[in-house]
This record gives sequence, structure tokens and C-alpha cells, in this order.
Amino acid sequence: MRAALTAAMIMCLATSAMAAEEAGFLPWKDPAAVAQGQGIYTDHCAACHGDRLQGEPDWQTRDADGYLPAPPHDPSGHTWHHPDRQLFEITKYGIEAIVGGSYKSRMAGYQDILSDAEIAAVLAYIKSTWPPRVIAVHDRINRDASDR
Repeated sequence: MRAALTAAMIMCLATSAMAAEEAGFLPWKDPAAVAQGQGIYTDHCAACHGDRLQGEPDWQTRDADGYLPAPPHDPSGHTWHHPDRQLFEITKYGIEAIVGGSYKSRMAGYQDILSDAEIAAVLAYIKSTWPPRVIAVHDRINRDASDR
């Protein structure tokens, strides 16, 4: 009986650990997806967000026309503060469509340029560059978002 209970507890812990590890849907552990995403990022994103994901200078300060410069996607930015689904939607439809109102952004959506799989690959590449502590927080954000 004790052995069965111990086995059941181990199974529950293992299932929890697997669920925690699988938070979100970005294929950031898939080398092929990450490589594809890096190439797409270079072609479509790096001109504004930087070749090292560093973003534009003063990215938190609106310019004279009311636009925010492109933010960094490295740990110094806020990309990792958002769950996968929201990052995907922002990339696909553009931030103005997601935020609404009078939010001004120079980043148009990529729905007519990139496939859903390509968008996921770009985001997977970005996530693959983050340090483990940032990935752990981002995974928690994904879990919290999926609980809603």
C-alpha cells in the first residue's frame, strides 16, 4: 500500500514538473524552429528591434509624434512579461489592434507577411536567448495566463 501511495505521489510530481516545463506554446527548445526564427527575425525584425534584440534607444520615451521606439526583446525589455498568446497576437495583428484606443505604434501586424508557424518561430528564437531565470518567470506567466 505504501509503495502504491509513493508511486502515485511521484507520478503527480512528475506530471506537475512536466506541465511546468511545457508552459506556453512557443517551440523555444526546438533547434530547427529557433534557427528558422532567427533567420526570420533578421529579415523582418532586427532593423527596428536590433540585431542583438537590444531595441532602439530611449524605447520607453515617446517621440515628437507620440510613438514609442521599438522595445528590446532581450531581458532588459518587457517582452518576457507577456504570455505567449499575447506576444503572438501582438506580432500577428499589431499592437494597435490589440491595445486599441489611441495607442500609436509603428509596428504593423505580420498576418499578411508571416505564417502562424513563422511568428511562433520568431518568438521561440527570442525566448531561446533569455537566461534561465527569465525563462522561468515567463513560464510562470504562461501558466498563470492559462489558468484564467
